[in-house]
Parts: sequence; C-alpha cells; structure tokens
Amino acid sequence: MTCNVGGIERPIRIGVGLVLLAVGIFAELPAWGVGVAYVFGAVAVVTGVIGFCPAWSLLGINTCPTPPAGKKV
Repeated sequence: MTCNVGGIERPIRIGVGLVLLAVGIFAELPAWGVGVAYVFGAVAVVTGVIGFCPAWSLLGINTCPTPPAGKKV
C-alpha cells in the first residue's frame, strides 16, 4: 500500500472520524444511525492513521506529497 492520503487531509479525516464516533456514542440516534456513525467514523480514523484510502485508489486520487527527486523514501 502506498500513501495516497496526506497533508492536511489526514488530521481532518482523524478529527471527523472521532466526531462521528462521539456522535454514535452520545447522540440519541436510532440503532441504524448509531451503526452508520460508527462505520463511517471508524473508516475515517483508520484511513487517516494509515494514510491509505481504497476509494481514493480506485478513483486515482493521491493527496500524499511526492518525495523530492533523487531521495529515497
């Protein structure tokens, strides 16, 4: 897996994911709403932490900065 989530997008994903998890815990939602909040929150946190999003890969989107020429990663 190569990095395709980078820059400012990673902390935003983690923040949004944590907010969605908190909504699932604290908001008085129906059971299906809690499940949706948990799933979307968990996906956002995980993709932000690992720096890879399968959906971005399928769509050909890459927000991860490229290393300078001649530098190994």
